Amino acid sequence: MKPWLTVIGIGEEGLNGLPTPMVELIKKADVLVGGERHLAKVPDYGARRMNWGKGFSQAIEDLKAHKDKNVVVLASGDPMNFGVGSTLRKRFLAEEMTIIPAPSAFSLTASRMGWSLPDVQHITVHGRSLDVVNLYLVPGIKLLILSRDGTTPAALAERLCLRGFGKSRIDVFEHLGGALENHITAKAEDWTATRTADLNTIALECAHGSDALFWSRVPGLPENAFEHDGKITKREVRAATLALLSPMPGQNLWDVGAGSGAVGIEWLRSDVSVNATAFEIEADKCQVIARNAANLGVPRLKVIEGDAHQHIDKAENAPDAIFVGGGVSDRVLMKACWDKLARGGRLVANGVTVEAHAALIDFQNTYGGELTRISVARSGAVGSMTALRPMMDVLQVKAEKK
Repeated sequence: MKPWLTVIGIGEEGLNGLPTPMVELIKKADVLVGGERHLAKVPDYGARRMNWGKGFSQAIEDLKAHKDKNVVVLASGDPMNFGVGSTLRKRFLAEEMTIIPAPSAFSLTASRMGWSLPDVQHITVHGRSLDVVNLYLVPGIKLLILSRDGTTPAALAERLCLRGFGKSRIDVFEHLGGALENHITAKAEDWTATRTADLNTIALECAHGSDALFWSRVPGLPENAFEHDGKITKREVRAATLALLSPMPGQNLWDVGAGSGAVGIEWLRSDVSVNATAFEIEADKCQVIARNAANLGVPRLKVIEGDAHQHIDKAENAPDAIFVGGGVSDRVLMKACWDKLARGGRLVANGVTVEAHAALIDFQNTYGGELTRISVARSGAVGSMTALRPMMDVLQVKAEKK
């Protein structure tokens, strides 16, 4: 198959920063595609011009009508690094495309800071919630952040101060690689620029104060990391549950009867490539789940409100793992979850009531797997002494769909 779609990364200097062969590819294009900023950097060589004004989905559909032509898409820096190249690759075969990267904003920023790229985290809040930053706020970490617009640095500085990271250093680079390149730097607590240029990239070096709030990504966060009504999978049991669910890159979890969303949230915190959906019948709990997900840096958690039976029956994609925390004694629900589970997938369910125990034993007799009883006791004061106070035993089933 001959490639018909060429994606070319360009920088702020436009065609002046491209090798002659790339410039020739742009000149020979029948259709030239890009944002207004990109298209403005290219003289009119006679190609039909298309921008993303109608949105990516519609523009990509329009591209399909030009497969018999020479189509060139202009992108910022490296098209495959949070760029349009990744979006196009989901719609077109690799054999149809030629992708030519330029230095990315991350590469340019790291070079200005003298940072080794493998030693820093790369994230984007362009078209995404700033809440994703919360996942990475730990002492000493270095972050490179693609901004949404000129308000992002000030919003980030405010957030850092609220979470006890006001001493963190923020470096903002505007119009990297162009004639208008500019560098602004200050600690978060001293940040005064209410708005920067919309085209900017942030380098962040986290430093914390005594009131800093941050969490490990290892499963088993303390209950006070979450907003909840007391009905939450306790940290010891949650850690054991996540170990059995075994999150792996790219996999999808259903958290059924999610409550506070703790299991689904910890699944998402394990790897940025995994996905999760929380099913919860109570509207107020759905709001709690969304707040917990945002606060712990995983706003991508999908929350579905309503009767899990109905939503599960309509679901098209089979999950790789299912956790049932609420509704365990509902045998119809447990069967529906098992039926939807992908081959090779894992189902884990926890129960504390006698009725739930009976349902889990029946499930294990029918579908196999293993049962585990988890007993946890925590220390507490008894007068001037200390004693271990037992919590309710949890019966846990784990079954793998062969």
